[in-house]
Amino acid sequence: MTARLSPIATALADLVARLRAAGCVYAEDEAALILEAASRPDDVEVLLRRRESGLPLEQVLGWAEFHGLRMLVEPEVFVPRRRSEVLVDEALRLASPSALILDLCCGSGALATALAHRLSGAEVWASDLHPAAVRCARRNLAPYAAHVVEGDLYDPLPRRLRGTVDLLVVNAPYVPTDAVAMMPPEARDHEPRMTLDGGPDGLDLQRRVIVEAGAWLAPNAHLLIETSQGQAPVTAAAMAAAGFSVRVVRDEERDGTVVVGSLAAGCS
Repeated sequence: MTARLSPIATALADLVARLRAAGCVYAEDEAALILEAASRPDDVEVLLRRRESGLPLEQVLGWAEFHGLRMLVEPEVFVPRRRSEVLVDEALRLASPSALILDLCCGSGALATALAHRLSGAEVWASDLHPAAVRCARRNLAPYAAHVVEGDLYDPLPRRLRGTVDLLVVNAPYVPTDAVAMMPPEARDHEPRMTLDGGPDGLDLQRRVIVEAGAWLAPNAHLLIETSQGQAPVTAAAMAAAGFSVRVVRDEERDGTVVVGSLAAGCS
């Protein structure tokens, strides 16, 4: 006799088949997550259709896994990538338990949240220009003693922070303008262009961050910027020109590249 599948197994198999047909490489894992996220049977079809339309899985679920945490994400907000965990790991290695940490271009607040979660004594600030990102970051950082402000880079920060930041972490858009069209459709079609497009060579915002960083950093502070492996030498050169001692951290497994600038006392 042929064994009959249970209703749950049948539903899961149907989900997997539809996700595979939509081009989802990890259809089994995605199907299980969609079933978990659905609070009612009718929700499964709604979530599945959103995923079939090309919406990123993280936006379908309403969260993204990042550095062992579930980060809330909303439509119109950049989805945190695993490669950015490399920046968090390096920041944790450098930070003191009571560090003052600033996350610029914070998006969902993933970097700031991961650091606040592990550094309970830190004072954490996050800033973004996009209202949806600020709203999302405030939700993620709500359990922590953190501050999220809306505005262009350093502009919305209180002046009292100048010269006091111990750790400045940045994942600014760094995709060159002409390369945005070649990105995967999930990013290209469903994330705001302003969260991807970094200008002609991808480094416009990075340069702005670097030029002004010295005025905000404390003595012996660190600036960490995520970039691509190919762009890292240019990012590093910009930091060196601003008076930082520079090194590049590369993680092949997670395809993450971080340029770390250290500011010695008297160099701000």
